[in-house]
Amino acid sequence: MSAIASPELLRPDNFTPPQRTPWGGRKLIDVYKRGLDLSAAVRAYAVVGESWEVACGAEFPSLVRRTNQPLAALIAAQPKSWLGSDRQPQLPLLVKWLDTADRLSVQVHPPGDFAGLGPGESGKWEAWWILDAEPNAGVYLGFKSGVTRAEVQRCAQAGGAIEALLNFVPARSGDVFVIEPGTPHALGAGLTLLEPQIAAPGKSGVTYRFWDWNRRYDAAGRPDGGGALRPLHLAESIAVTRWDAVCDDSFADTCRKRVRPLSVDTRLVRDVLIEARELIIERWHGSGELRWSGGGAFHALTCVAGNLRFESEAGSVALRAGESAVVPAAVAAASIDASDVDLLSVTLRPK
Repeated sequence: MSAIASPELLRPDNFTPPQRTPWGGRKLIDVYKRGLDLSAAVRAYAVVGESWEVACGAEFPSLVRRTNQPLAALIAAQPKSWLGSDRQPQLPLLVKWLDTADRLSVQVHPPGDFAGLGPGESGKWEAWWILDAEPNAGVYLGFKSGVTRAEVQRCAQAGGAIEALLNFVPARSGDVFVIEPGTPHALGAGLTLLEPQIAAPGKSGVTYRFWDWNRRYDAAGRPDGGGALRPLHLAESIAVTRWDAVCDDSFADTCRKRVRPLSVDTRLVRDVLIEARELIIERWHGSGELRWSGGGAFHALTCVAGNLRFESEAGSVALRAGESAVVPAAVAAASIDASDVDLLSVTLRPK
């Protein structure tokens, strides 16, 4: 094994099963990854709600294209080379691609110090970069002004329409939102997005389901009026919600982030979408060449459109639309050549 890890292209077909995402559509296969070599079985899926682009958990781990080896195994073998520190031997980052033909359940994530977390569980932070939004699409963030904890609890326990209590925020392509722990939220129908998440290394980020629009499903996860309701976690959701902050019409404004230009190159532009916690999340778009500095951090790259070539002394990768790659912290510099690219770059700074 080399002393320095090399950039790696990941397999593009890390889709979760259709029964897990009954709200999903077909855009990930039919639009965003249509030019890739996907199996006939995957192409036959009725819906594809999620692709776990960069993942090291046991549930849906990313596989390296070159070797079909789990990304987690590469990082565990050379943690300092990959993550820049031996103190964090596992990747805390998950990057998802989502397509919502229907609304997701209303959810909330706990903070890392929530007493109700189990030994293998973690709080979770996440962000959304909206790639495409159909007319009238939007997201749900917190509750309307004047709504109280007791009112939400009564409504949920009675199986009422919590929708009437939620803030609905219209969404457009290019919008960026940060979802802090304790924020009740839901993605509406008609959205395609990339979602970076952070959880404790080696643990599973927890999602509590507040409400699921009183929908019923059969055993295969298909909508069925005579089927079963999805399990809810009302007590936990109530307990972790930040009631002092989220019951206000203006709360959604605190979740929406303003894009900050990082470069002024008229051909290949880099914009900072989010700089929070240990992450720097950028959008690269356009065409051109640039000299890139790694800064001793792990990087995840997800190509939405166009193509990009990343060349370093440790190795090179070429990304097409629908593909993702990872770059070890040990890669100090690289040359980038992009053609009509639109790409999400997530930098994980070492602790």
